[in-house]
Amino acid sequence: MSSLSARVIEEARSRFDLHDVRLCWNAERAHADGSSDLTGCYPVEDLEGADVRRVSLFSAANGMHAEIAWRETTAQVRSADAWEEFLRDLALVSERVLQRESLAHSVRRLERAEHVQRALFAIANMASSDLDMPDMLHGIHEIVGWLMYAENFFIALYEPERDSLRFLYFVDSVDKDSFSLNDEIAASDLPNSLTLAMIRSGESQMGPSERVRTTLGVAKDPTLGPESEDWLGVPMIGAAAAIRGAIVVQSYLPDTRYSEEDRAILNYVAQHILTALERKQAQTELESRVVDRTRELAAAIGELQQEVAERQRGERLQRALFGIVECAAAAESMADFYASVHGIVGGLLNARNFYIALVEDATGELEFPYSVDEINPVRPRRPLAKGMTEYVLRTGQALLADRAKIDELVAADEVQRFGTRAAYWLGVPLVCADVAAGVLAVQSYSSETPFTARDQELLTFVAYHIANGLERKRAQESLVHDNVRLEARVNERTRELALANRDLTGQIRERERIEARLTHEAFHDALTGLPNRALLLQRLETAMQHFQKDPARRYAVLFLDLDRFKVVNDSVGHLIGDEMLKQAALRLAGACAPFLVARLGGDEFAVLIDSLPDPSLAATVAQRLIDVFNDPIRLSKKEMFTSASVGIAYSDEHYTRAEELLRDADTAMYRAKARGRQRYEIFDENLRAEAMRALDLEGDLRHALTRREFEPYFQTIVSLSDGRILGYEALLRWNHPTRGLLAPNDFLAAAEDSGCIEQIDWQIFTAACEYAHRLPESTYVSINVSARRLRVPDFDEFALRTIESCGLSPHRVRLEITEGALLDQPEQMREILLRLRKAGVLVQLDDFGTGYSSLSYLHRFPIHSLKIDRSFIADLGAESSSAAVVNAILALADSLDVEVIGEGIETPAQRDALIEMGCTVGQGYLFSYPSPINQLG
Repeated sequence: MSSLSARVIEEARSRFDLHDVRLCWNAERAHADGSSDLTGCYPVEDLEGADVRRVSLFSAANGMHAEIAWRETTAQVRSADAWEEFLRDLALVSERVLQRESLAHSVRRLERAEHVQRALFAIANMASSDLDMPDMLHGIHEIVGWLMYAENFFIALYEPERDSLRFLYFVDSVDKDSFSLNDEIAASDLPNSLTLAMIRSGESQMGPSERVRTTLGVAKDPTLGPESEDWLGVPMIGAAAAIRGAIVVQSYLPDTRYSEEDRAILNYVAQHILTALERKQAQTELESRVVDRTRELAAAIGELQQEVAERQRGERLQRALFGIVECAAAAESMADFYASVHGIVGGLLNARNFYIALVEDATGELEFPYSVDEINPVRPRRPLAKGMTEYVLRTGQALLADRAKIDELVAADEVQRFGTRAAYWLGVPLVCADVAAGVLAVQSYSSETPFTARDQELLTFVAYHIANGLERKRAQESLVHDNVRLEARVNERTRELALANRDLTGQIRERERIEARLTHEAFHDALTGLPNRALLLQRLETAMQHFQKDPARRYAVLFLDLDRFKVVNDSVGHLIGDEMLKQAALRLAGACAPFLVARLGGDEFAVLIDSLPDPSLAATVAQRLIDVFNDPIRLSKKEMFTSASVGIAYSDEHYTRAEELLRDADTAMYRAKARGRQRYEIFDENLRAEAMRALDLEGDLRHALTRREFEPYFQTIVSLSDGRILGYEALLRWNHPTRGLLAPNDFLAAAEDSGCIEQIDWQIFTAACEYAHRLPESTYVSINVSARRLRVPDFDEFALRTIESCGLSPHRVRLEITEGALLDQPEQMREILLRLRKAGVLVQLDDFGTGYSSLSYLHRFPIHSLKIDRSFIADLGAESSSAAVVNAILALADSLDVEVIGEGIETPAQRDALIEMGCTVGQGYLFSYPSPINQLG
């Protein structure tokens, strides 16, 4: 009996996926009135000896019991055999019922799955549609309503970075006091939020809201809405398991509850809703960016159109000015000249009413040698009175007046009207020999065609040229008796104008030629005509790509440097050095044909062998490069000797960037120099190890920045005559934890290569400004700034902000820069230095004489002081040209009112020599050694 009962129960469990299935029996119960009914349900284990009238198969789910199948007995079942036979009959009935119910259950599950699938498709379609976000969220609400009871539904997004909640959608039939949509609410403002607690738990929650609060440990808060009969919330989980928000449905109806199936469906649908929201938000953000970009482009186009219009106006003005100059030189008579000028002016402004008035010296009357007017075509000669023309003559200033201004002058009895009243009047004086001899005027009778300040500037320029012509006419009339001499002077003036015109034409042609060469010069060195670094890197990248595709297409890079070229520059000057570079470039190009030879800068060259069938070819080419300098180079009747050191780097699969190959070839070249010069070296693992040491130095530099191991040492700048301290130069030192105190020469190159120089500059700049408070108030502090740091467009703002934050007056700070810093982006450099000077920060040009030493620097840039390089100071006592160079620098600085500071003064003889030459300020070991701030006397 027990085995058959167990089989019936197990069958029901497996078919209906039920966990609580059991067999029960009922007995007959008699009543006093003679009627009878069935007693309660008893377990089948208590069947022995009972009066069984009915046996049922029950299931229990969600607290409810349901009868699956039953069977009545017609007689008492006493024996075990009778009970077994009865159960077999019940099992047959139950099996048929279970099969039918199982099929119905499967159909319902398939229909449910299809319903969910259609809902997901609808959500995906809405995400890619043109619906606005509110409409899409409303559609999602309707879709969730297809799947379960969702009359009360909301979607909330969680921002973990800001710990805040934002409700994208909120619909509730009872709680009408909803949150403002899309407003970000801080979590601290929602301490008892059930939704926020569920999000933080990371798990879905279901049940009456009171029970869920107990589970999550959240207190009740009436301001957050009423309690619900059933509450279901699921988190929306994004990438990397991050919780992005939640979807919540709730029921206020006692007979409407949510099931585990609803929870599973809402969990599944929530992720698709999150995907749809993210896609819609991304689409909205993209559209917003497109709109912003379109607006920016429209603004840029408008600015370009305005700029084009301004340039076109400038071109018209330039042509007009050239035309006036030509007319002044070519007109046969003054009348022709006046007419030509009228035509040119008419092309630039409203000159329909135009006249020229002159004061006749003999009679003192006002005559009009040229006049064109729409209303008053004839202007008769008249005595000087109080007209507008006479007003300009009296004041000697241009006058731009509208009708109100004219009426004001009339009311003040400054002028009186002659002829028809004008709406706008513009007149400028014709100045001859510093005296107003006439007036050039235009006027308009229409208020729609006014004159502007630009028109006044133009007319002033025209008046200047007319005055020149008038002076020539008066000179001709006063020197009739010396006609030959006058004619010679006219011819001389004509020739000058022709030369000026020719010069202008030549300048225009030169500009066109330069513009035509811009593309060529972008990839070629201006001095030697060889390809430059940009073209070399471009070709090298191509060779690397070919090698990566086919390892048989090997290549090599040769890095060449002229030995002791700096000695040539220092001894005979940069002009001779440049000529030597040109000659060297010709020899290198001839020796390396057909391979690419490029000048990288200074005396550095590189050769790309893009086809290398045999590695020995690179060594052969390198030896040819060295041999070309065996013969002397003839420059300015002198024979100059030089040699070359070459580094070779072969193609290798570990190279990913062209700069890496150049770096290794450069490293090999430096080893060739170290081994005696005039030789070549091939980059190998030893050099790579050296490169690693350089990398370690770079790491130490970065750690030093973090640990603030860099410290400014201060050296005095004194008056040479009395030794009085005028200022201090802040010099960079590195307190290395293992190597001790290091000077810039030990690490500056590595700092520049690694890009740390800017941070080091700024650290020293800030420290020097902070320490300056401990220096005498009457002194200044001079701080070195690298070229790289100076190239930052808003460097001046950073510098002034730092000076101000340190409580230091800008007048106590000077910046030291090198000539090389001014080469790149000179206009930007000039604007930065001008703004610094305006704020009170002065600029000193360091190591003057060792760089380009261009006079244009002193003319274009606001340089306050020049520092003569120590190499010139060191040779002052010897027989050398240093004294002549120092004298030249002092004379140049004196003529430009620029201060001169001598660097590296180590002996009294050098100091006395500088004082004798007129240098008043200097610094060097003679006066003090660089010291930290706490060791300054």
